[in-house]
Amino acid sequence: MRMIFPVLPFMAFMAAIVVASNYLVQFPVEYSIGSLNLADLLTWGAFTYPVAFLVTDLANRRFGAQSARIVVFIGFLIAVALSIWLASPRIAIASGSAFLMAQLLDVSIFDRLRNQVWWLPPLASTVIGSLLDTFVFFGLAFSQAAGVIGPGDAFASEAAPLLGLFATEAPRWVSWALGDLMVKLLVGIAMLAPYGALMPVLAARARA
Repeated sequence: MRMIFPVLPFMAFMAAIVVASNYLVQFPVEYSIGSLNLADLLTWGAFTYPVAFLVTDLANRRFGAQSARIVVFIGFLIAVALSIWLASPRIAIASGSAFLMAQLLDVSIFDRLRNQVWWLPPLASTVIGSLLDTFVFFGLAFSQAAGVIGPGDAFASEAAPLLGLFATEAPRWVSWALGDLMVKLLVGIAMLAPYGALMPVLAARARA
């Protein structure tokens, strides 16, 4: 209990982020830029979920890998339970599986690179974790091959121009996955700014 209490704020932030993302991933971005329809490329969840990597990395930097894993596991349990209510069981299963695998990988990579230049651990762990998260989540949530875990989304399975730009067609969820990954990487890079700004605060608390 003594180990869990200090990380409670991190758990709360993690659960809130994942629940919001599980809900928002069901809504395409209904906006067009010229001939590009972003509904064929992005869901709103792509903009919120990458913040989960920031929470994990801050917990890892402040308390270490063991506490960061506790944040991941508790956040995972709370988020999945609430996501079944806010989203659908299939989305909850896909999100939970992707979240757990990607965040635990993030913790391990960050811990291995902990003593490198300050920006390398969060950047490398976020990039690699985002790749795994995107592959697992979209594969389970929308592909026909994973239909055994729940009904599919007809709109997500419809063929559309790849990334909304190319003549080649693919199920919309493939373009969503690629667009989601691009946004995750951009947001992950942007999250280096708050991470760097909070490092002195975390270090000061660690010395206290």
